[in-house]
Amino acid sequence: MSAPSPRDLHQRQPRPWRSPRWLKRLGASCLIGGQALSALTKGKVNSNDLMAELLEAGPASFLIVVITALAAGTVFNIQVAAELTKQGAGATVGGLLALGLAREIAPILTATLLTGKVATAYAAQLGTMKVTEQIDAITMLRTDPVEYLVVPRVLAMVIMAPVQCLLFFWVGIWSGQMSSTLLYNIPPSVFWNSVRTWMEPSDLPSMLVKALIFGLQIAVIACGWGLTTKGGPKEVGSSTTGAVVMILVTVALMDALLTKLMFA
Repeated sequence: MSAPSPRDLHQRQPRPWRSPRWLKRLGASCLIGGQALSALTKGKVNSNDLMAELLEAGPASFLIVVITALAAGTVFNIQVAAELTKQGAGATVGGLLALGLAREIAPILTATLLTGKVATAYAAQLGTMKVTEQIDAITMLRTDPVEYLVVPRVLAMVIMAPVQCLLFFWVGIWSGQMSSTLLYNIPPSVFWNSVRTWMEPSDLPSMLVKALIFGLQIAVIACGWGLTTKGGPKEVGSSTTGAVVMILVTVALMDALLTKLMFA
């Protein structure tokens, strides 16, 4: 029996475990987010870029938020108010809608809309700058790319995500009241009284805290995926898609954790 050759011995050796690329990029995104937060605490914010990013995350996204909120409030009533009215519990429609919007629907749907509208732009813009070596040029000019590119985007999302969420909530409530009155003859006074009775004083602050955390996640992951793009222009699309998927997964997990901490 012949002795094994060096090639056979090499092939039999176990290959070292390599962490998946998405995990490395998630770690890099966390580091980038930490650097951005550190720069924010030191007041290193480019005011000109901040205004542009505030417009992108705010007024430029209002229309899609309003339309979705109108649909969400109306659809909720079509599904829920009809059954409650049949059972003689129409007076509870407003309270149920308010709780559903404040605790889950408004923060989650707002985060999803901002992911599709704003996070994709962040990842694509920074990814394009990375593959075209614009990031390297910024670094050569002794400018920190995190302070110059990431900080304005993170701050804009932290400010505008709660604003968008609050807009979603009020439009959804108004839409629910209008549809319940027109479709199921529930008086507006009964609807709003139910809202005041069912909602807790902490519901709106908790909703805004959720939105703020989701906005931070969206900006950090989108910018992290953009800055860690490698390869040519084709990789920009892959980075954008990967950023959206990772944001949706992490937001869902964070939502479960926050819901347990806030409302359990």
